[in-house]
Amino acid sequence: MPQKGRCKMLNDVKVIICGKEYRIKTAESPNYVFSLARALEAKINEITTTSGLSPYTASIMVALSLLDDLNKANQRLDNIRDQTKEYVDEAGRTRIERDAAQKEIEVLKSKITQLENMVKLKQLKDSI
Repeated sequence: MPQKGRCKMLNDVKVIICGKEYRIKTAESPNYVFSLARALEAKINEITTTSGLSPYTASIMVALSLLDDLNKANQRLDNIRDQTKEYVDEAGRTRIERDAAQKEIEVLKSKITQLENMVKLKQLKDSI
């Protein structure tokens, strides 16, 4: 989130995709935008050469494919978030169980010490 009073500098990037020029204002680096444009053009060209579709139709097909990829990636991300939340919740429950077990161990150690002292006292009484 931009800080108050600060604007991120926008780059004016010109790319050519399938022979048509596009000007893009973006906060991304020009090299990044160029690489995206090259990848997009490669996908469009792959479809036009293998299927004979127009660049426009191929662009629609690429867009649908990329949206499909994005939706599936978001679903995987949501699954990972859910799984991580489950792990964190389980770790919290385990920590609570561990703390309770440690308290019980301390109580049992105290009882053992009391019983040992009682045995020693009984032995001392028996020896007198």
